[in-house]
Amino acid sequence: MIGAPDWSRDGRDWPNRATSRFLLAGGLRWHVQVMGADISGRRPVMLLLHGMGASTHSWRDLAPILARQYTVVAPDLPGHGFTGHPAPALMTSEGMARGVAALLKALGAQPAVVVGHSAGAAVGARMMLLHLIAPVPLVSLNGALSPMPQHQGKLYSVMARLLTNSGAASWVFALQARRETTVDRLLTATGSRIDGEGRKFYGRLMSRPGHVGGALRMMARWNLDDLDLTQLDVHVTLIVGDKDGMVPPEDATRLEGRLPRARVVMLPGLGHLAHEEEPALVARLVEEAAVMDQTERGQPMTLADCA
Repeated sequence: MIGAPDWSRDGRDWPNRATSRFLLAGGLRWHVQVMGADISGRRPVMLLLHGMGASTHSWRDLAPILARQYTVVAPDLPGHGFTGHPAPALMTSEGMARGVAALLKALGAQPAVVVGHSAGAAVGARMMLLHLIAPVPLVSLNGALSPMPQHQGKLYSVMARLLTNSGAASWVFALQARRETTVDRLLTATGSRIDGEGRKFYGRLMSRPGHVGGALRMMARWNLDDLDLTQLDVHVTLIVGDKDGMVPPEDATRLEGRLPRARVVMLPGLGHLAHEEEPALVARLVEEAAVMDQTERGQPMTLADCA
């Protein structure tokens, strides 16, 4: 796509670049990072799914910690980062789910744990509900798992469609994002305090019209009205930053009461990008969630068992 991030230019110093690979799957050219070990079955696979408007860079500090115990698979979602753009109709949560499933098949990877940030949590849940992957523990990091209020959802969808159809909107936004103050305002709105390294990569992506356009297309077609999480009979850990400015923290509390096996872990003082603010803390919580699931299934497991 015109204006998309370019690996030779924009990816020259990409976080964990040595673990990146590109491959074709489901009609798309994917950028995916695989770290910790080759996908050989000797280690459990942990799938990391970033949120709307982000990319693999958001896992820059968390993924290497998790890779000490797991084979970590972290793709750029369709239309984001260095992954190609599918047909607009596939920029839905179901389309994303099917696309990631095709990627996993090409890699020969069977996730043992799914970790999703924001919209990525919904993609992971959708994959299980569609039986695209086996039911496994789901760790939701400030997950956008609930439909927006009807009036708000329709407004965002209409606005995103108008911006997408205008053609010029992505370019205008990208030009604005080249100003450091614009990126700072957007990150501040998340409720998180992101370091200079993180701001650099968010700014780089936001200044590329192709990446912005992918986020807008995803927003325009995002609909969770039919996502029946009560049918998700897996252990769900809802990790929530209580300063989240994007997804209301109380959404997680409501979900906890509806899901068969769920618990909320509240992180005081952290925002929507909590996993970037405190990667070591979040890594420990993710690993604990995986161990807890094995224990509930009658298969006691310690972190040492994953090594």
